[in-house]
Amino acid sequence: MEHNLSTFGHSFQIKSIICYMTKLKFLEQIYDIIDENMYDSDSMKWIVKECKVHYKEYHKLITFDVFKVKVNGIKDEILKTSVLDALKHLYQNLEAQDLEFVQDKTLEFFKNQSLKKAIVRSVDILESESDFEKIKTIIDSALNSGVERNVGHEYMKMIEDRYSEQARATIKTPWDIVNDLMQGGLGAGELGVILAPAGVGKTWILSKIGSEAMRHGKIVMHYTLELNEEYTGLRYDSIFTGIPNQNLKYHKDEIEKKLKSIPGELIIKQFPTKFATVDTLSSHLQRTRSLGNQIDFIVVDYADVMRDTAHAKEVRHALGNIYEDLRGLAGEFEVPVWTASQANRSALEEDIIDASKVAESYQKIMTADFVMSLSRKVEDKIQNTGRFHVIKNRFGPDGLTYPAKVNTNTGTIELFESTSIGGLEQQEKINNRDNIVRKMLANKYKDLIE
Repeated sequence: MEHNLSTFGHSFQIKSIICYMTKLKFLEQIYDIIDENMYDSDSMKWIVKECKVHYKEYHKLITFDVFKVKVNGIKDEILKTSVLDALKHLYQNLEAQDLEFVQDKTLEFFKNQSLKKAIVRSVDILESESDFEKIKTIIDSALNSGVERNVGHEYMKMIEDRYSEQARATIKTPWDIVNDLMQGGLGAGELGVILAPAGVGKTWILSKIGSEAMRHGKIVMHYTLELNEEYTGLRYDSIFTGIPNQNLKYHKDEIEKKLKSIPGELIIKQFPTKFATVDTLSSHLQRTRSLGNQIDFIVVDYADVMRDTAHAKEVRHALGNIYEDLRGLAGEFEVPVWTASQANRSALEEDIIDASKVAESYQKIMTADFVMSLSRKVEDKIQNTGRFHVIKNRFGPDGLTYPAKVNTNTGTIELFESTSIGGLEQQEKINNRDNIVRKMLANKYKDLIE
């Protein structure tokens, strides 16, 4: 049995500390058996000890910002220099691909050390006291060390927890109608999906949802897998100001003034199409969090163009894996995740897009907690109209359809009850759209023959 972590090497020890800094559930599990003296260098011992002290005091992960302050308090210049060097190595390995393996081996090592100490202590007791009950207690305690502390929701004891406001903390969408259907919005660990054909406005809808989270003071991470970061940022500018996308460059001062009134924050990160996996996003989120940014809300634009880590041969299986992994990501980081999905080609001609129009894999619908489609024909684009349809809703009724105002020039997206004034106006536009198109075609034909 290894006497300390030197057997695993310097790189392994660095990565184990990264796990203490980026994986809260792991730290909760291993906290009481971590022994900083098992590490090679004084710098790593100091860092591990600070990870434990910070968790004990705040029940949160330590960040590099905290370390900046802590390092300034080190009086020994030699130790200070070596700690700074170790922190550099930590930063460089934040996105290492073998952290899960390191996590498992670290837990196994410290559990074995805990059991070893219990056995040695038991031998001493056996020789001096022969107190078998005490020995049993010590061994049982060692065997139970480093285990998951949360056994689950104890139904009979946790009545108050079920009805507390934090039982399902949600983040609202921009639409009161949808928030009512979802009992407040999308919650931590949940996956929402927007289903629409190509060119209908999926990115605009996701940006609209992200902007609403920012209005409520949330830190939003927007992953874009098609558009570049700057262009995605321009869409948010249009949504917040109502200024058409093509005119934004003439209103920089107005935009800057408006953004100062938004309490939330936005980080936009681009990955090439078919490059990013859910593991890529997870590594980036861990790195972002370790730098002091606690992400509250994630937008992925969009899941269909991600890469499957399982390398499934069939597209439908690959997409199913991606959506399951994405929902797993929402649970790992305890945040809501919104993404979009491609509807098949025939959906372009549909007034209402239902679950049968989802492209390639029905597993997307099965995995998601909330799915809403948007139908917009060519005539709708001219009229700035559309129809949102609730395909799936774990939190309330589904199968409902709402007329909508959709202007992808300014990011204006509004949903209406069918019987409301706004709903009746939009429905009338929808009903009259065919006549308008016929008139436009007739005028074009008239111009051609004259």
